Amino acid sequence: MEVDSESHIDTSGADRTSKNCNIESLGLSHSSLAYDGNFIRSASGVFMVGEIVFGLLVWTLIGGTEYLQAPALGWVMFVSVFYWVLTIILFLVYLTMVNTKISHIPWKMLGMCFNGSASILYLTAAVISAVSLNVAIRGRYYFISWMASTIFASLAMLCYAGNTIVNFKSWRSQSEDT
Repeated sequence: MEVDSESHIDTSGADRTSKNCNIESLGLSHSSLAYDGNFIRSASGVFMVGEIVFGLLVWTLIGGTEYLQAPALGWVMFVSVFYWVLTIILFLVYLTMVNTKISHIPWKMLGMCFNGSASILYLTAAVISAVSLNVAIRGRYYFISWMASTIFASLAMLCYAGNTIVNFKSWRSQSEDT
């Protein structure tokens, strides 16, 4: 038995040929998330993009080598992957303005503590990565990768430290206003 596609009866009650057909009449709703384009241009947004890029470079440069030859590089991998994932989540929270919907969380204090702890742990990761270069043979692929990851870990640490200062200044001005 064939069914004619043109004779399909719409039982939803929505007139889909009408120009007044909107999303709500179809049983759908608008998303309550917004996009904040100004965040990316702010100092905090620029620092977060740097944190994401440099963190990605750190763990991919180490992860692509035989980093188990230097067990201390496991710590560098942990720090870089852990903070990379959390930074992406926090970046998306700020970018979609979810932080304005959840007002009971002190976002400035959270950002300050998050970035402060990340800069301290990235400092240890950069030092450990630099010390681990003694295990590598100069001129080999993994020596070059480990050297580059040390540089990018230092740059990531500087981005987190800069973002800590930005969050501290914002938190301080917010607390003086109240």
